[in-house]
Amino acid sequence: MARHFLTVSDLNICEVLALIDSGLRLKKRFEAGISYYPLFGDVIALIFEKPSTRTRVSFEAGIAQLGGSSLYLSPDQLQLKRGEPIKDTARVISRYVDAVIIRTYGHEVLSEFARNSSVPIINGLSDLHHPCQILSDLLTLKERGFDVEDFVIAYIGDGNNVCNSWLEAAKILGFELRVATPENYKPNISIFKLASVRNPRIKWTSNPQKAVKGAQIVYTDVWASMGQEAETRKRKQAFKPYQVNEELLRLADKNALVMHCLPAHRGEEITDEVIEGEKSIVFDQAENRLHFQKALLVYLMKGVVA
Repeated sequence: MARHFLTVSDLNICEVLALIDSGLRLKKRFEAGISYYPLFGDVIALIFEKPSTRTRVSFEAGIAQLGGSSLYLSPDQLQLKRGEPIKDTARVISRYVDAVIIRTYGHEVLSEFARNSSVPIINGLSDLHHPCQILSDLLTLKERGFDVEDFVIAYIGDGNNVCNSWLEAAKILGFELRVATPENYKPNISIFKLASVRNPRIKWTSNPQKAVKGAQIVYTDVWASMGQEAETRKRKQAFKPYQVNEELLRLADKNALVMHCLPAHRGEEITDEVIEGEKSIVFDQAENRLHFQKALLVYLMKGVVA
């Protein structure tokens, strides 16, 4: 039976820690120029309803580096756009390829695809979850010397898919997560409740200064995600007090680092000064998408930790 990865909670703590370590080993192997082709002869399909830079390029490059090949499929290239049921598409495509990476709007698309697929389905992003982003971010923090089971992170901004996946990671690993969003833009209620019951170190506040005080990591994301463009003006007004800038950073730990999953709207959720500053590890994050996802592909497709 195929193993799917739709949310962070699809992994247990041992698997999360093992995959982070695996990604770091694969990075060292890659930097040393050592070839590793466990996916030789495998074909992975990428079905992307949403455009992408980091997700698409990191997965396609990673698949190639592991010896596999990939097929990029936009909605215009599939019968899904003309009304073919998801379950029919899933049954057919999973007979052609060895895994499918899906980047979509509604999370139910991923769930339906997984229910009808005989090969692993990986969530490249949905409106509800962005698990590859958060686990590769944890890889980045471990690379920086953090204990990924015991650190303090302040998430500032919109309670979106990235925030939801941080909640799931905190639920599993036990680190302290402080979420600061406007009242009307909280993370998913059920995800938050389940996570905070499991981990009492998870807190929500509407006060970004309170969340950031003494935090080791300050994390933010765009205020309006894809599909929310009509709300941009309203959101800019609501999130204005939540900008990650030098003034806010002064409240964090003196050695605090800044993270952003990109793309960034400089001058909105984060200032140019901060994202280009010495505390920013934003581009390390982006690079490490490649290495974590390679570890994930090997684990789901071959059943081994690289």
